[in-house]
Amino acid sequence: MRFVQKNTFILALLILFAVCAAVAQSRPPENWVGSWAASQQTPDPQNALPVEDMRDVTVRQIFHLSAGGAAARVHLSNAFGTTALHLTSVHIARPVSLSSAQIDPASDRALTFSGSSHVIVPPGAEYLSDPLEYVVAPLSSVAVTFHLDAPPTGETGHPGSRATSYYVHGDLVSAPDLPSAKRVDHWYQVSGIDVRTANAGASIVAFGDSITDGHGATTNGNDRWTDVLAERLQASPGAHALGVLNHGIGGNHLLTDGLGPNALARFDRDVLSQTAVRYVIVLEGVNDLGGLTREGEASASAHAALVHRILGAYEQMILRAHAHGIRIYGAAILPFVGSDYYHPPATTEADRQTINDWIRAAGHFDAVIDFDHLMRDPQHPDRLLPAYDCSDHLHPNPVGYRAMGEAIPLALFGAAESAPAAKK
Repeated sequence: MRFVQKNTFILALLILFAVCAAVAQSRPPENWVGSWAASQQTPDPQNALPVEDMRDVTVRQIFHLSAGGAAARVHLSNAFGTTALHLTSVHIARPVSLSSAQIDPASDRALTFSGSSHVIVPPGAEYLSDPLEYVVAPLSSVAVTFHLDAPPTGETGHPGSRATSYYVHGDLVSAPDLPSAKRVDHWYQVSGIDVRTANAGASIVAFGDSITDGHGATTNGNDRWTDVLAERLQASPGAHALGVLNHGIGGNHLLTDGLGPNALARFDRDVLSQTAVRYVIVLEGVNDLGGLTREGEASASAHAALVHRILGAYEQMILRAHAHGIRIYGAAILPFVGSDYYHPPATTEADRQTINDWIRAAGHFDAVIDFDHLMRDPQHPDRLLPAYDCSDHLHPNPVGYRAMGEAIPLALFGAAESAPAAKK
């Protein structure tokens, strides 16, 4: 009798496992990809909001997506906060304009967090909203509005937004407009937006400094090189589920903290932890090179040591990316002779050439994107081509950013060129 009961129990377990497997197979896969992101940092005093302005405040921010999908979820960040951050409500809507606080009220939806309309984000943490069935088109924009009852102790944000945000006292998260709001061209407390795609996709992280962040691009124009890459991918057959995440920080260094944590310190959060990341493009190093001789010439040993440490930082990134199954592409550092900020001597230019030769050499990065060759003046290869120069001889202008975005081979991401792009 005991033997029969044991067999009956085993048979029941097998049936239960079979039913669970059938249910799992019938459930549609959750294909989440990152569609927008920004690296978080502590805003410097001139870019931080006054503490009293952040008390009982509604903040509305506009984010330009890359991939589209049938559902969305939002990442909130308290990465640099020292105490818990309480957001009493968070909404998502479609903006009427990229340069206005107006939203389409019919599109306004409340986000939830474990089913609740409010959320408390612990210090140093990020919090992901519940999935919301909310159709967003590729290359469209969304407005995320949140209300804080008390100011954060230690703001977290992204100063180099090149997008206008709005803030006003009171809880007005659903208001169709915020006509009395103050304006600021920075982002705060929102670090990413994911979308659920129909097909399995992947995210491409652009990891860099101000040239990736978009210094010299148009405010509210979305004309960084990463935006151009996203446009091309959305025009490419079979690449609609590829998202582009801009993780550039103006003034960022590979080796030392400055405006934001150094690149190695933020690699885990800004690359490895990103949703569905499969590729990363690294364009970092110009600030390390320029900084060495900004105040005066350095010794030959100091130059050699800096080059050695920069190459070591690249090797660390390659090792960590490969350990997570991520393909990592090295972008050659752009020329910057003539810059009044760094005024690099011949020794610094020689360092740049040494580093770019290493980036191009086989056996290091999985592929090379030669922005140096693309952007330099053929008559003066240590300088930016004037047509691409924003006038500071360090950063590209929108024309230069378009050239950069159009020069990246889509085959690096398993995508094909669209017919119009190939013809162009």
